[in-house]
This record gives sequence, structure tokens and C-alpha cells, in this order.
Amino acid sequence: MEPILVIMAAGMGSRYGGPKQIDPITSEGDIIMDFSLYDAYQAGFRRVAFIIKKDFEDDFRAHIEGRAGKLFETHYAVQDIHDLPAGYSVPDGRTKPWGTGHAVLAARDYIDAPFAVINADDYYGQEAFEKIYKFLSESADATHHCMVGFKIENTLSLNGSVARGLCEVTDGYLSDIEEHSDVIRESDGIIRATSSKGVRRATNSKGVRHDVPDGHSVSMNLWGFGAEFLGVMKDGFPAALNRIMEENPLKGEYFLPYCIDREVKADRVTVKVLQSSDKWFGVTYKEDKDEVAAKFAEMKTDGKYPKILW
Repeated sequence: MEPILVIMAAGMGSRYGGPKQIDPITSEGDIIMDFSLYDAYQAGFRRVAFIIKKDFEDDFRAHIEGRAGKLFETHYAVQDIHDLPAGYSVPDGRTKPWGTGHAVLAARDYIDAPFAVINADDYYGQEAFEKIYKFLSESADATHHCMVGFKIENTLSLNGSVARGLCEVTDGYLSDIEEHSDVIRESDGIIRATSSKGVRRATNSKGVRHDVPDGHSVSMNLWGFGAEFLGVMKDGFPAALNRIMEENPLKGEYFLPYCIDREVKADRVTVKVLQSSDKWFGVTYKEDKDEVAAKFAEMKTDGKYPKILW
């Protein structure tokens, strides 16, 4: 069946200071996601499922249906903190969503074919969508998945540290992915990151700080899966919840890379790494907005995108 684009747009934007998913980034009123949708449409995608927060559902729908919704078949899924397996409930005091793995599960009613997953507030570039659409159309199935990898130096913010999934790639396939925090190019020109390995957040223990060479592949949450992977994610959620309830019930999350890494390490799936040479843009911090807006304006001026996208 025709591949589906799944867009995670339910993040809280805590470092940004608001719902950056629908914050206009150009004088024409475009948001970052409009450029991803444009690139996805050019690559061949025609169906899209948005994962959103109830708080801004009306504004979100109005923006999409007045633009990309004219061309795409659109679906909307609300990520609900109370959407848990039988026998589980939200701990007292928790307001944070359950993470990217849980977000994708929120769209389960609309996923019946190979699907790509992206963040709403990241710009991935045209090359990434062309590569992932081709893989999903030709190669994705129950055990063959993919991701688009970016060079770490192309994914940094000038205004502070970021979190990134650092990848180990063996013969073109993902062999390990580990979440790192505080990723930043420091004053001596070296990129450094803090490993999450061995960290138990409930005890406030800290990971290991280490150098990361330029060119190292990182995940920006652009994944491609066979439709069957949705079942894998659903089956793994209770065990993840048990761990979260024990270690960090108020802020622990079910991360999509965790689901993938578990299956790769068990030799149950392969994940082809489709390397992109494009530069990632995003607005992790409010201060990033002016820089990113200037880049989009430049790309329109250069003819890479039309002045009016839709």
C-alpha cells in the first residue's frame, strides 16, 4: 500500500517556550512543518497522520487544512497521557507525555502500510524524503526498516546544547543507537556529548562526557518502518512502563529509538541507514528562530522553494 507520513507534533516545547510546531517561521506564515510536507509531497507521499496535543488541535487543523491539507489525505491523532495499556494509570503529579514511542502508538488507527516518522519542528531537506519514500515503496516489511542519518555537525544549535541519538553503523546498517544529552561544539572546536548509558535518572546520576568526531551519524527521528513494527512497539510498551514507574514515574519516557535498538540487538530486524548530506534546521531554542527564518527566506529566494508553498 501507499506509504504514510506520520508527524509527531505533540511535544511541549519547554526549551522553546511554547508550541513551536505552529509558530510561523516566514513572512508568508509558513511553519517548519510546511517545508517538510512540501518535500514529502514532491517525494511521493500522499497520506499523512499528525500526532498532536488537544490544547492546540483547532489551530493546528486550521493551519494544515488551509495549506497542505488541500493535497494530502490528512488524519489527526491526539496523544493522550491516559492512553495506557489495561492495568496502568498515570502517576499522581505527572503531566509530561510518555515519549515518542507512545506518540506513534497514538496514530495506530491510521497506520496500515509502511510508514515514515518525523518530528514536526525539524527541517530534514529534500534528499531525506526522496530516500525514505523509495525505501518504503520498495523494501520495507516486517523485518526491514530504515532511518535517515545526518552528520552530527549538521545538526547542532548555535544557541545551546541539544539531545541526539548517536548511531553506530556497520556495513550500512544500524548496529547501535544511544541517546546523548548536552551535545554541543565547545570552545576548543570539539563536539562533545554526555552518554545516557548506565544513567538512572531517579538517582540523578550522570553519564560519561566524551568527544564525538565530525561526520558521526546521528538520528533526527526520521525513521521508516514496515506496518508490522507498530505491533512491536505496542508489545514493548508495558515493559517500558514498568521501568519508568520504577525509575522516574513523573518524567520517564518510552523513546522510539529504544524500541528500535532493542529489536536490532536481538537480531529480529535490520535498519538500513540512508545517509543525508543536507543540513538540519530546527528551533530547539527561541533564539534559533531568526537564524532559521533567514535560511528559509534564502531558500525561497534561490528558488529551492516557491514563495507560496501551497
